[in-house]
Amino acid sequence: MTSTSRRRRPRSDGIRSRNAILKASAELATTEGLRGLSIGDLAQHIGMSKSGLYAHFGSKEELQLATVETAAEIFDADVVRPALAAGDPIEQLTQLLDGFLTHVGSGTFPGGCFFAAAAAELDTHPGQVRERIAEFQAEWMRRLVDLVEKAQSVGDVAAEEDPEQLAFELNSLLALANSTYVMFADPKVFDRARVGIEQRLRLARPAS
Repeated sequence: MTSTSRRRRPRSDGIRSRNAILKASAELATTEGLRGLSIGDLAQHIGMSKSGLYAHFGSKEELQLATVETAAEIFDADVVRPALAAGDPIEQLTQLLDGFLTHVGSGTFPGGCFFAAAAAELDTHPGQVRERIAEFQAEWMRRLVDLVEKAQSVGDVAAEEDPEQLAFELNSLLALANSTYVMFADPKVFDRARVGIEQRLRLARPAS
């Protein structure tokens, strides 16, 4: 019998339990913060024993990192994958931006965008969790820039546009919509953001 075959495979109910714990953890983190997230508080929040949670996570940092990965998987499924399945680069970019606004407005996380909340909380607190949040944010911006560059290469964005500047401006509209919605719970901010995105992309088109 090999060492691989001797390893105990995780039970499917254990996996489901872990996934449910991490989804609740991600929701809690957007309102209470990742740094304030503890096994004890999470156990109380979901009505589970601390010892039961310790069976899934050995430390607070392990819980935090697993929570970040769960939030990333949810974001990827809600926002990124549907957009990248769209047609040409400009359509993918438009759907990516719109998908972000839909994701925030859907109430998936009560504190709005998980990564915006985590970045605001952890930007001055070095460590593995901050590094993972920074990695996600950088990857998001790279994706926006890449789609702008691809749209530019096929003539849907003017050659004189700076892809990084355009991506920055578009992402700024998303960030303001998210923070305003979290503060005031006014869904009209998403309409304003969509109008702003449409106008900016129109300005970015090549002159006819």
